[in-house]
Amino acid sequence: MSKSGKNCCFLSFLTLLFVLLINCAAFAATIDSTQSNCPQEMVLIPEGSFKIGSDNSGFVEERSAENVTVTSFCIDKYELTNAQFAEFVQATGYVTVAERPLSKEEFPDLPDEQRSPGSLVFQIAKPGESFLSWWHWTTGANWRHPFGPDSAMHAAKENHPVVHIAYEDAIAYAKWAGKSLPTEAQWEYAARGGLDNTTYTWGNQYSEKKANTWQGIFPFFNTTGDGYLGTAPVGSFPPNGYGLYDMAGNVWELTLDWFALGHDSKAHSMNPTGPKQSFDLNKPAEIALHVIKGGSYLCAPNYCSRFRPAARESQAPDTGTNHIGFRLVKNLK
Repeated sequence: MSKSGKNCCFLSFLTLLFVLLINCAAFAATIDSTQSNCPQEMVLIPEGSFKIGSDNSGFVEERSAENVTVTSFCIDKYELTNAQFAEFVQATGYVTVAERPLSKEEFPDLPDEQRSPGSLVFQIAKPGESFLSWWHWTTGANWRHPFGPDSAMHAAKENHPVVHIAYEDAIAYAKWAGKSLPTEAQWEYAARGGLDNTTYTWGNQYSEKKANTWQGIFPFFNTTGDGYLGTAPVGSFPPNGYGLYDMAGNVWELTLDWFALGHDSKAHSMNPTGPKQSFDLNKPAEIALHVIKGGSYLCAPNYCSRFRPAARESQAPDTGTNHIGFRLVKNLK
């Protein structure tokens, strides 16, 4: 090739490189502009499609659906903390469901002495105890006193996820914050962190070092192999591919969707909000149940094992426990 030909090729290469750099800069600027729409401590989740649920877990309620699309949205990097919820209460004077006496309308057969405010608290079971005996209705248990009236939250717990939150409480906080609870599709898509068809938020192999879960034999003893017996401060374990923390374990997280078996109604849809009414075969008498996601520090490989993106459970809207919390989203469209 002649010298002039080589110069021409070199100039063409420089021109192409310049165009590529300009395009990359424009793309980065677009991302930065979109990202700037997310409030502080929220993460931008890009639009995408995925298969929601799982057909390999053995749980019929996780039955999958293909081509579920979500548009871009922002989601909290961390589960909502005690400190954040305290700011809300201080600003509004809000009283949570667990801090209110049980109403005569909802519980007409209860005597007055059994209407005191309270919530459900987990206690390690003793051998021979009946199924679910590890849950105890505890008078005086609420977000300020997670294990009862003598367990006041202290400064060291300010960065732990808030618990004993009923659906109504989460909705009230979301309205005050100008955000929303996520739909199940938003939550699960974000929890997967860009990974397709993996069992966990980090891959296919369970690891006690990846999330705050139960080690040992549930509900009798916990070896605390992950370093925590109860909740952990938010962000104590590695984030997923989107930079979100505790999308597995720590506390269950509330979503907007009604609970029903499988995801048939969500197939080939955009931004689905779930079925029009709820139903759970395991709780046929309860007619208002919302989906909770992510599992908690009480989920063990030998029991529950629902620290997976596809996993789901149902929760009555008027009930909180010491392993259920939430995080919020901000929709961009």
